[in-house]
Amino acid sequence: MNSSVIVVHYHELWLKGRNRRFFLAKLEAALRQSLEGIPVERIEQPGDRFLIRLADGASLEEAIERVRRVLGIANYAVARPVERNLEALCDAAWQEIEPLEFSTFAVRAKRSDKSFPQGTIEIETVVGRHLLEKLRARGRKVRVWLKDPELTCHIEVTPGPLLVYARKIPGAGGLPANTAGRMMCLLSGGYDSAVAAYLMMKRGAHLGFVHFYGTGARPGESSLHVASSLVRQLVPYQFLAHLYRVPFETIQREILRSAPEGVRVLLYRRMMLRIAEVFARRDRALAMVNGDSLGQVASQTLRNLVAVEAAATMPVFRPLVGMDKMEILALARKIGTYEISSEPFHDCCPVFLPRSPELSARPEDLAQAEQGLDIQALVAQGIQGATLERFRYSGGQVELSEPVPVVKTQPRAAMA
Repeated sequence: MNSSVIVVHYHELWLKGRNRRFFLAKLEAALRQSLEGIPVERIEQPGDRFLIRLADGASLEEAIERVRRVLGIANYAVARPVERNLEALCDAAWQEIEPLEFSTFAVRAKRSDKSFPQGTIEIETVVGRHLLEKLRARGRKVRVWLKDPELTCHIEVTPGPLLVYARKIPGAGGLPANTAGRMMCLLSGGYDSAVAAYLMMKRGAHLGFVHFYGTGARPGESSLHVASSLVRQLVPYQFLAHLYRVPFETIQREILRSAPEGVRVLLYRRMMLRIAEVFARRDRALAMVNGDSLGQVASQTLRNLVAVEAAATMPVFRPLVGMDKMEILALARKIGTYEISSEPFHDCCPVFLPRSPELSARPEDLAQAEQGLDIQALVAQGIQGATLERFRYSGGQVELSEPVPVVKTQPRAAMA
């Protein structure tokens, strides 16, 4: 019998109406790009699912690992290819469900190949009866329950072999990659911003990243390696990514010299937004993203969030704003960024922390505190010192370019 077949199901895409074809095409493209380098006979779409037919010599384990990170998939399953007759189908269905524990079950058949002699009701009846007899012969107390069974044995009647599967694996969910426009994420290196990036990717956004780092860390403690590792972990969800790396300590020292102590961190964050916005416009992004969670730290009180965002002209999305730390850490573990963010590194934001940080700043208060700063010069300083790394996910591997100065690749219009 042929090599394995992976059956891919989606659900949210059915809500897209006339735009459904666009989203399905994006999902198919993501499947093909994710499986690049693995022998695939073909990918087809009979009805409301995709069938990935692996060619001889393909690694099923590697294919499953790559499909696991394709956004837009509700669940998937590895199907058993079966000869096109009911006897072989019954035997394969028994092999599929025999090791599983359940008390109620049902058989569901879909027939995309209408030339098969038996209809779906006959297939379900014959296979269901066979399974029930085998189960009872083994002394297992089970019954058929069509309304809400604990286990469903699925049968796909396609032009090739018949397909049988009963074990569905949860997919990444969300919308297919690169369907919602571009955004720029302020990536700190901590747990929160990487999770925020993942959640926006899951809604179809294509993210670029900006990381601000301090230059006074001891050897081996720079946050640059953490930021790069986080993007490397996230890029398989969207295939391409830019990481802008901005040295920030000299800008912080200028703020320290000129601004009141209580609002230092808020002014750091306003400056980061201004610089990130330049890179966002350079990459044709429509909004920015960060990892703020309401009330988590002093700079993230509601008033402070409003006062900081007033420095930006682009919308700022905060997908974690209503989540607590435990929820965020659970997601970080799920997507593989927790261990990376747990590494020791030099975070520039806590440097020169005030003893009594402001909790309820107003936009006009921060604008007044910035009167002694040359905002335009500091933004230009951040841009001119920045370097750019490019990431590409291909053939199951992440390719990373050497960092290059941004000013050599920046169009003049973006500097305006």
